Amino acid sequence: MGENWRQTYLRSLPAVDTAVMAYKQNNPDNHYPHALMVQAVQEIVETLRRQILTAENEKELKGMKLTPGGLATRIDTWLSRLTSPSLRRVINATGTVLHTNMGRAALADKAKEAMEEAAGYCNLEMDLLEGRRGSRHEHVEKLLVSLTGAEAACVVNNNAAAVLLCLNTLAAGKKVIVSRGELVEIGGSFRIPDVMVASGAQLTEVGTTNKTHPADYENAVDEETALLLKVHTSNYKVVGFTADVSMEQLVSLGKKYQLPVMEDLGSGLFVDLTPYGLEAEPLVAKRVADGVDVLTLSGDKLLGGPQAGIIVGKRTYIERIRKNQLMRALRPDKVTLAALEATLRIYLTGNPLQEIPVLAMLSATAAELQERAEKLADRLRQEASALITVDTREDVSFVGGGAMPQTKLATTVVAVRPKSGSFSHWVQKLRTGEPALVGRVQDDWLLLDPRTLSIADEEEVVRCLM
Repeated sequence: MGENWRQTYLRSLPAVDTAVMAYKQNNPDNHYPHALMVQAVQEIVETLRRQILTAENEKELKGMKLTPGGLATRIDTWLSRLTSPSLRRVINATGTVLHTNMGRAALADKAKEAMEEAAGYCNLEMDLLEGRRGSRHEHVEKLLVSLTGAEAACVVNNNAAAVLLCLNTLAAGKKVIVSRGELVEIGGSFRIPDVMVASGAQLTEVGTTNKTHPADYENAVDEETALLLKVHTSNYKVVGFTADVSMEQLVSLGKKYQLPVMEDLGSGLFVDLTPYGLEAEPLVAKRVADGVDVLTLSGDKLLGGPQAGIIVGKRTYIERIRKNQLMRALRPDKVTLAALEATLRIYLTGNPLQEIPVLAMLSATAAELQERAEKLADRLRQEASALITVDTREDVSFVGGGAMPQTKLATTVVAVRPKSGSFSHWVQKLRTGEPALVGRVQDDWLLLDPRTLSIADEEEVVRCLM
């Protein structure tokens, strides 16, 4: 008897055809294909069925509309979500510059323009001067060589792919020696030991978590060793009683035993940001000058470009990597290369600290940010004081993207909250608006950090909050 309510609800679920017919009759102007409406109703009915079966009591199902007409709102929502763009613009007011969940690096205007230019037909693999087939790597290789001092370069679709490709090319079936203190995991459970297995290389761990010496590498070298690997621990720091092997020391060992030396640099920084309060990071050109044979880095982190895995190094190794059959599976597309080329040209001939958003955000001074925050707060007080309470306070920004975990950058944030209604509902409404506005929630205040806002963004923030 106690389960009669559950059976009653299950029997009340409408037939799919009946619900579709009712929706069509009530929405004669709808433009959705019949098959799509059927799919919508099937999924909605199945979701309702699961809710009924898993409900602990009848109260949980109170208000559930199970008539064919009662499903109309659910059908509208389902169809709208499926047929509307899923990727949407977000105003990032969190102060986290390389926000992984928001796509990491915001691209430079020149990179966006280059992507649009390349979106149609373009000379991706065509030598227009000679009228013959060319290589897609030519669009960025000379730029990378000029900027890093490397002999050669190539690009794949992300840094994990770059590491996989290099290990597979240089050490498949052979030993790769790496320090235990550098067996990193980054977002998405990407782990160096696991990618080694996938590449076919054999992991040989040396040293300890906090200390590794040159002798640890040297004692592990044998006839099965193919590569000495260094991994930059960009997303964590080991401090205290520590020691690691410098690139110069590792290169010296590589020369002694005629073994290539590779480094996964991760974030990949092209300009020194320590004058702006950021912690020291190895510069790409410095690593190349130190003699590393193969270096991999990300395009969409500190470089400030699109998602890409950049490989630079000695020509003999880069040529082998290019010829690997995996290259075709991992190569970047035309719009990625266009954005990367445009970004690299800014480093070569432009003003990267002003033109590349990531670098502009990271190099912004506390005084500049305070001035912007005060101006934005004054504007909100003038135009939205009836709706929200506005304040400013000192706070910190973060680099994000698994880079510089110890860096906290001084900033001034604008703190806002509604004068009435539910705070969580208000924040959700901003987050699901057009455009979406996402800040940092703290003690029932929404904190808006100007570090990650453009001037145009600030105008839209005002509109969103009015």
